[in-house]
Amino acid sequence: MNQSANSSNKKAGNWRLVAIFAFFTTLIMLGLFYYWFAVADRYVIFLYNHDMPPLFPDTSPFSQITSSRYWMAGLVASGFVLVLYSSGNLLLGRLISDYRPPAWWQVWSLSSLPLAILLPLITMTANRPVLPFGNALPVTLVTLIGLALALSPGRIAAQDPAGLFLLTLDGFGLMLIVLIVSQIPRLMELSSRGMVGFIVVAILGLAAGFFLLLFSTVIYKWRRKTIPGSFMVLTAGLCVAYPLMALVHHLYVGLTGGYFYISDGDNFFARSLWPNLLAWLLAAAIVVAITRLRQHLVDEHPPSELQAVA
Repeated sequence: MNQSANSSNKKAGNWRLVAIFAFFTTLIMLGLFYYWFAVADRYVIFLYNHDMPPLFPDTSPFSQITSSRYWMAGLVASGFVLVLYSSGNLLLGRLISDYRPPAWWQVWSLSSLPLAILLPLITMTANRPVLPFGNALPVTLVTLIGLALALSPGRIAAQDPAGLFLLTLDGFGLMLIVLIVSQIPRLMELSSRGMVGFIVVAILGLAAGFFLLLFSTVIYKWRRKTIPGSFMVLTAGLCVAYPLMALVHHLYVGLTGGYFYISDGDNFFARSLWPNLLAWLLAAAIVVAITRLRQHLVDEHPPSELQAVA
């Protein structure tokens, strides 16, 4: 009887924690979107009619480049949640000895419904110009996907900070490789315009990406750390490449340029599906190879417990 009561109390307590996290997550996301779309100067946040020749001569409110800023806002907002949620769980894990954070999907499930309803409402009714449904839909979908990524590191942040650090190194390495490979068509276009310096930077970036993956591999061997599964490493790459770097770009341009704006999608994605897909297929192959190398070096298999953290 007592065991059953204790189990029920733990479940109730867990869902109370889920509800608290979901409430603040939803509040942060909606607050950011309400500010960007209803309060802030759209000409600053989304760079309406910003002078960007010769690559982007049209920056009107519903041009291709400006429309991408709307759904990129979802990744920036997810970046805020990624940092705050991971930091909060990291702190709670250090302060409470038996703290066990909820699974990411539990928080996402409670947050996704109000976001799916209220994000279109905000973007399609607030300020001018209002977004048509064709723009509001990708904003909502990208935000929900970005939020899932943002919540995924919460458990490992609470239970294994050192493991989170190593996954972050892996994430930055994959981010450099994926973003550069996916931008090869754009780099070739810039090179044809005489901007060869971008090619040199890209080569150095690829080298840095592989260096980070090998550097973290050395640490895994040296510290005899548990080897994460390939899926966890790929997820880390997604978290860094999109929510985190979208946030970094947003904060960097604001702190250095004097005003904050949302990046356009071309800074993170190729306009065609195939370069993005090929970049992540390459990343997956690299991750599988590096995971096998790590397993060989430390002579152990990735444990199911750590894989479950993802």
